[in-house]
Amino acid sequence: MQRGAQPPAPACAGDADTFWQRWACLGAVLVPGLALTLPSGYSYGAVLLLVAALCTAPRWFRRPLPPQGAALALLFAAMGLLWLLDEHALGGWGSLDRPIKYLLALPCVFFLMVWPPQPACLAAGIALGGIGAGAVGLYQTLAQGLPRASGFTNAIQYGDLAVLLALQSGLLLAVLWRQLAGGPRALLAASVLLGLLASGLSQSRGGWLALALLLPICAGLLARATGARRASLGLAALALAAGLLAQVPSVEQRMALAQEEAQSYLDGGNGASSVGHRLAHWRLAWSMGLERPFTGWGRVGYEQEKARRVAQGRAPEVVLQFNHAHNEALDLWAKHGGGGVLLLLIFYTVPLWLMWPTRARIHDARGELDRPALALCLVGVMLPLSYAAFGLTQVFLAHNSGNLFYLFMCPLTLAALHQRQARRDAGAAA
Repeated sequence: MQRGAQPPAPACAGDADTFWQRWACLGAVLVPGLALTLPSGYSYGAVLLLVAALCTAPRWFRRPLPPQGAALALLFAAMGLLWLLDEHALGGWGSLDRPIKYLLALPCVFFLMVWPPQPACLAAGIALGGIGAGAVGLYQTLAQGLPRASGFTNAIQYGDLAVLLALQSGLLLAVLWRQLAGGPRALLAASVLLGLLASGLSQSRGGWLALALLLPICAGLLARATGARRASLGLAALALAAGLLAQVPSVEQRMALAQEEAQSYLDGGNGASSVGHRLAHWRLAWSMGLERPFTGWGRVGYEQEKARRVAQGRAPEVVLQFNHAHNEALDLWAKHGGGGVLLLLIFYTVPLWLMWPTRARIHDARGELDRPALALCLVGVMLPLSYAAFGLTQVFLAHNSGNLFYLFMCPLTLAALHQRQARRDAGAAA
């Protein structure tokens, strides 16, 4: 904990503090636990935390916000302002949906830094989230006969978030294995398997690409913190699960189809396929950004210029089917120029910096490894790293699920980590 930062009020500070911390714990279970299990499942915990934040505003408003919380709040405010300044956001109340979410998340940051959730509640929510995702996928494909599982959002968002929940569950299991009883171990293991199964049933290839990019990072972080043996065991388990996923016939077919579609676009400019229209979008967004690198075209201008280029034969007609570029950075490059790309980079790097497993964060005063703190750090860093990986093939922040999961999982994890550090430091000082 940085100097000058005050530790959060302990649960025993009074009945009111105990009550509100229980609300925070319930939010920590509901946000990830229902994210993919119910329609708009990510909203239930978010609304609960917002109600708690508004009810307690007179109390947390008088308390200084720790530097970590202040950095996260400023980040959310800056990103919300970017969406608010978008040309399309001035067209009516309905178009203010996304910036309002960012602004409403701000009081929740204040609330959670005062009444943080218990790490066990967050871990339980993550485990339930992966299990719920797999259960929904199995129901949709086996009982309903759907060709692709999509949960209650779309196949890409559903499959990618399922991968994230599976990764977080795997890291919790690897770090806390010795400290967990049989029941929690079984829940986390089931979350890994069912989360990856949900991704396979979604046939979302962007999630598999993210998994390939993130597994080596997970191994490196585990090796650095816990030693090569524990890292190798954890990575082997995750790699085995991912390998089993790759053997699913539909997964193999989708990967082979991706290669064919990419080659078809490169050879003849065929943008009618899934990969082809992504490549067409990327090429168009890059060229549009080069023409207005400082201001971008804005959301409305992007649509108008895209239509004009299609009419002139400078872009395939398939790009008119989507209002984004299927790449987070290129989409902001075309719509908001270099400033938008820079803010996106900050949007990823600030939470990464706040929760990176530094020696001070994951070791106590005697130099011994604090495994719960390490587990929280790894859960936290997977959020921006996963979103950056998902954003290579999808504009993840164009969807409610992508925005709300990030906006609430970041402060939930950061607050739990801050509480862990504050109590550890207070014990060392005593």
